[in-house]
Amino acid sequence: MKTIKFHKTECGVDFLLNVLTDGKLRDSYLNSSVYNADFFEILFFKKAKGTLILNQQNINITDNSIVFISPFQKRQWMLEPDRLDFTALIFQEDFLNDFFADKLFTYRLLYFYQLEYSLNMLVTEEEMQKACEILKEIKSELVETKPDSVHIIRSLLYYLLQKLNRKYAYKHNLSLDKPENNYAYQFKKLLEIHIKEKQRINDYTDMLGISRISLNKAVKTQFNVTATDLLKQRRLFEIKNYLIHSGLTVAQIADELNFPEPNHLMRFFKAQTGLTTTEFLADHAGYQNGIIS
Repeated sequence: MKTIKFHKTECGVDFLLNVLTDGKLRDSYLNSSVYNADFFEILFFKKAKGTLILNQQNINITDNSIVFISPFQKRQWMLEPDRLDFTALIFQEDFLNDFFADKLFTYRLLYFYQLEYSLNMLVTEEEMQKACEILKEIKSELVETKPDSVHIIRSLLYYLLQKLNRKYAYKHNLSLDKPENNYAYQFKKLLEIHIKEKQRINDYTDMLGISRISLNKAVKTQFNVTATDLLKQRRLFEIKNYLIHSGLTVAQIADELNFPEPNHLMRFFKAQTGLTTTEFLADHAGYQNGIIS
């Protein structure tokens, strides 16, 4: 599977951030092969018609759609070429976290690393126009750099990302309250790093240096699920990803994800989905073969 790497911009500032229009990206998004990328993408579709499979979600792409893609999420596009007008905001995680002096910044944005809710959002034509105007301003500052461009880009970008986060939170009834601590976000980040080798809540409470009760309270407050539920969601997603994309056997996947034996993986999978791994693969045969049904 192809992985697209972020290339530094040729702008006047050394940013791991860029704003690109469909003219430069058109061919990439009209290619129906499955691929991933090592950077974040937010895609603003003024006009579009088609389908996207992202993170095992089948998403209908229409006019005034916004799509949120985290690094290494596998995606497959099927868009109609004669009805396509979009702008892409792309950036790397470490850059953004450093840019806002917050190592957990991307984990606070509810639409990134999201497993439970949709990875797209419909907005009004007016909201789309306003977002695209902000993106145009950011691009202008990147290309025609002034002494204060960094500050202007930072303020514009922060405003846009947080406005999208607010709208996404309202749509899914998620909390925007400032947490008493960062345990929920730290836990989410640790899951991304350690999910293949650590499957017990105690593994994470030990790394965080807190009790299971404290972790569960923090996760429930921020994400409206228990810490155990979030761990199971992330573990299940990893299994599905391997089943669809890796070509490995169940035994090999069990070994990769540190299950004691294949039967443990199959029991866990059946308990979470109601399907056997064989039934799941049959349902997703089209995705495996590069076809959206």
